[in-house]
Amino acid sequence: MSSHDFEAALPDLHMLTVIAETRSLTQTARRLGIAKSSVSIRLKGLERVLGVPLVRRTTRSITLTPAGQQLVEETGASFLHIERGIAGVRDLAGAPRGLVRMTAPVALGRQHLAPAIPRLLERYPELRLELDLNDRFVNLTQEGFDLAVRHASRVPESHIATVLCETRSVLLASPKYLARRGTPEHPSELAGHACLLYLRDGGSPTWSFERRERRARVAERVSVPVRGPLRANNSEVLREAAAAAMGVGMLPDFTAWSGAASRELVAVLPQWRPVGFFGERLQAIRPWSPRTPRAVQCVIEHLRETLVQGFSPPS
Repeated sequence: MSSHDFEAALPDLHMLTVIAETRSLTQTARRLGIAKSSVSIRLKGLERVLGVPLVRRTTRSITLTPAGQQLVEETGASFLHIERGIAGVRDLAGAPRGLVRMTAPVALGRQHLAPAIPRLLERYPELRLELDLNDRFVNLTQEGFDLAVRHASRVPESHIATVLCETRSVLLASPKYLARRGTPEHPSELAGHACLLYLRDGGSPTWSFERRERRARVAERVSVPVRGPLRANNSEVLREAAAAAMGVGMLPDFTAWSGAASRELVAVLPQWRPVGFFGERLQAIRPWSPRTPRAVQCVIEHLRETLVQGFSPPS
């Protein structure tokens, strides 16, 4: 390869490292801000210059050939070093700038993140934010996200988490439903109630509870198989259904105590603490890197300042 060909291939070599991360031409195009057709054309051009195939394509995925993998391993560190250098120089300018792509659950985003965004962008006018509200757990690296806000107890080792605030699950129902079906006195009684269930993959849904003594020691643990007329992957839907006297709902506190419908609900089994269903902390999660880009760090700090008080029932 001549020096001219080498210089011309540098952008395409960087593109190949992005393909290695995303395993998707569509996501690569989104990350680089170019058309998917341009990714295909540039990839074919790079393969032509090098004289070897670099990727294998199927209808569902794209993988690197041994030659492509070797090329990424030998050049990826250099591009990462360049990226860090550029980010460091940008940070010297003071004010955070650039695009931050963030994903969060729908209910949390609508009820608590959306009100915080205007002040964030007013505070940092050179910052741009792209917010994807989605209740599925996305692959941050493959889909090109800088940050995820999730209620989680555990975080993959390949990611870094910052705790924004404590959160917990609460069990709620409307007084009208309880008057009709009776108020449970023990978690085991929930097996005979209409339960409103958060839709997840897996087997039969089970709710678990702990009862603690004064010194915070666990006195009793109970797990109960539950069923009911409605399953949904959005906690706002379950809250509205509980307010409409359809059943007993297990909700994250950031949804339970938001919206007009929350005033139509009362706590069920308040002496028992639901455990293991939703996470116990609201966390800002990002892919691991030696340093946090200033723009991402400013978003995290703003959210922590906004959410530090947590979520409480209406007075």
